[in-house]
Amino acid sequence: MAHAFTPREADKWRPAMREFLAELWGRLLESASVDSVDGSVRAEFISGFGQDYPARVIATVLGAPEADAGRLYRWASLFQRQFDLTALATQVPEMERACVEAQAYVSALLAAKRAAPAGDLVSLLLLRSSSGSDGPSAADGPADSLSEDELVNLVLNVIAGGSETSQGQLAHALRLFCAHPEQWELLAADPAGLAPAAVTEVLRFEPVTVFNARLLTADVEYRGVLFPAGTIISPCTERANREVPDGEDFDITAARDGRMHSFGVGAHYCLGANLARAELEEALKFLAPRMPGLALDGEPVLGNIEGIWGVESLPLRWN
Repeated sequence: MAHAFTPREADKWRPAMREFLAELWGRLLESASVDSVDGSVRAEFISGFGQDYPARVIATVLGAPEADAGRLYRWASLFQRQFDLTALATQVPEMERACVEAQAYVSALLAAKRAAPAGDLVSLLLLRSSSGSDGPSAADGPADSLSEDELVNLVLNVIAGGSETSQGQLAHALRLFCAHPEQWELLAADPAGLAPAAVTEVLRFEPVTVFNARLLTADVEYRGVLFPAGTIISPCTERANREVPDGEDFDITAARDGRMHSFGVGAHYCLGANLARAELEEALKFLAPRMPGLALDGEPVLGNIEGIWGVESLPLRWN
C-alpha cells in the first residue's frame, strides 16, 4: 500500500481538498452569527466544518461517492471506539453493526472498481494486488497478491484512520492557536511558508493518539524495571514528544530535531501520514488568513483521552 501514500500521491489530492475547504467555508459563514456590538463572527466549528472536511477527503481518495462521506465518518467514529474502555462497556453492538455495514459497503466498492477502475486508492490497490508492487518477475517468483479479505480490511483501516483522526487533529490545532494568538498571526502572515512547520508542531504538541497500547513479545528491562513478556504497556506519545529542549513551548518557528512519535515508529508508522499532513496543511493555509483574531467563544468539549482524543464541540469567534 505504501505506493498509494507517498508524498506525491498525497499532493495529488490537494486540489480537491481546496475545493472542499472553500465550499465548507461558505457553509460555515452561512451558519455563523455576527455580534451586534463588536462585529465578531461566531460559529461552532466541528458540526459546520470539522467533520465534513476529512470525511469528504477520504471518500474522494477511496473513490467513493461524495454523498457517502457522512456514513464513512460515522463508521470510522464507531471503529475507533474499540480503544475506548467506556465504549467497550456500553457500545459493542453498535460498533459490531458498523463493522458489518462497512464490510458490505467496501466489498461493493471493490466490485465497482474492478468493473470500472479509476485513479483512486481502491483502484490502485486492486491494480497492485493483481500485478504485484513492481509487476511479475521471473526472478522474484509469482507476483504479490492480496486476498479479498485483506483488501476489505485494508480499505476499512483507511476509513478508520482517515476521518476522525484528521478531524480531531485539526480541531486541536485551532484550539492551540486560540491559546497562542501570536502564533496564529505568524501563520496568517505567511500561510504557505509556515503551514508545514505549523502542522508538525501541532502534531508534536497535541497528538490525537495520546497513548499507544503495545503487547510485549519478550522480556524488556527499562530503567531498572523488568517488564515480562505478555505485558501490555501504554506509552504516552504526548509526553515523549515534549521531551525535547523547550518541549513545553508551542512554537511553529522553533528549530526541532524532527523526532516525534505521533505517527508511530518503525513497522507501526502510520501509512497515511503524508495524506494527513497534506489535509492539515491545506486547512491551516486556508483558514489562517480568513480568521483574524481567532479565539474560543466558550469552552470546547473534549472527547475521551483513550483511543482517539477528539474534540466534540469547538465554539470559535474571529474578527
